[in-house]
Amino acid sequence: MRQYLVKIIGADGVEILEKLPDGEIVDEIVAEEIEMDINVIRKTLFKLHENRLAGYRRERNPDTGWLTYHWTLYPENIDKRLDIEFDRLLDNLKVRLEFEENGVFYICNHKCARFLFDVASETDFICPVCGDELVYQDNDEIVDKLSERISEMEYAVRK
Repeated sequence: MRQYLVKIIGADGVEILEKLPDGEIVDEIVAEEIEMDINVIRKTLFKLHENRLAGYRRERNPDTGWLTYHWTLYPENIDKRLDIEFDRLLDNLKVRLEFEENGVFYICNHKCARFLFDVASETDFICPVCGDELVYQDNDEIVDKLSERISEMEYAVRK
């Protein structure tokens, strides 16, 4: 779970999250209390909001017209967000596996880039980056690793 949070809000964001009090908060007050830059706190809270892990209500000051944001964290949504992320990753791996299984790849000795057969044949099997000859690349190891990872993930879902 921590890795997912680091991915969406960064290590600094996780540090801020750990310092936030329970219940509804006001970013300006929290910034003063934990002595952190208000913009960093707001950025973290908006990233959490984008990922459905926080919500806010706005209140306008009748005297100044300024808006105050009252934030509420939704830690109960983290499992759902992790499930969505897991499904997205699994789908991407399946798409990549299909691409690897259906493609015929060529590569030069410098490993500048991998080329599908159609692209390699258009360049007469010469690398357009370095000019070396393109040779067939056996991608069985890649296919095996992708298949293994997909199986591991699908097994984890069944547990």
